[in-house]
Amino acid sequence: MASLRDLGLSEYEARAYRALLNTGPTTAKDLSRASEVPMGRIYDVLNSLETQNLVRSQSASRPKKYVAVEPNMALDRLLEDKLQELTEKAEQYEQIVDELSEELDSADPPIEEGFWTAAVGPEETVELLVERLDAAEDRIVMVAGQLSPKFDIGSVGETVTEHLESALERGVDVSVLMSPELVRTLPASVGERYADTLSDHPQFSVRTTPDLEGTFNLIDDVEVCIEVTNPLAPGEAFAMIDLKDPEFAANVDGQFEEHWESAEPLQL
Repeated sequence: MASLRDLGLSEYEARAYRALLNTGPTTAKDLSRASEVPMGRIYDVLNSLETQNLVRSQSASRPKKYVAVEPNMALDRLLEDKLQELTEKAEQYEQIVDELSEELDSADPPIEEGFWTAAVGPEETVELLVERLDAAEDRIVMVAGQLSPKFDIGSVGETVTEHLESALERGVDVSVLMSPELVRTLPASVGERYADTLSDHPQFSVRTTPDLEGTFNLIDDVEVCIEVTNPLAPGEAFAMIDLKDPEFAANVDGQFEEHWESAEPLQL
């Protein structure tokens, strides 16, 4: 159940404000009784409510009387204060992230040759893929010889496209090599995304070549993400294996370059 405390008021402040709505203009003493806020605290509570522009006072009267600001106005003011507080918090967190990014990026850990990890299941596979795309600093190579979930017309395809666009904005070169058979199976939405957002980008290129099997991604020439499709559902990802090994990646890159040189630019 919603409470004024959710918007930042203390228990005593919430009690006092609600009581004022019922009593109308009243003295601190009478409000203490009506709200069950101790007399020793009621003036501090009223001062706080007045500071927040939730209560007005009539100082000309003796004893001094208080009246609650209309609920709609009071709630708007509380909401505005909370939104301002959240904005300031967000800015603080962004600054912390910027500072930590500089600090943590300054450490350049050695690449562990032969280190690998895996994700199993469609959702986990996509999460691992976009994580590695976001980690790319120089180059992304995508090779797809068969229908892959990352070219799906649904949210997966949109997600991967967004992360590729982010990589391009960071200055990463992106190369995609596909089989002609795969191109013919792609839905119209993929061609539309390619034409609208990627085709004219100087650091993005797509080519086609026959005799491609399987799907993998090469990240920064040191990391290979190999997609394993479900044999019972070829359009569904079964797992993703992520292998960090510069020697293996160099071998994969060499084979890719051979096919890339003879491949044809994509025509949709």
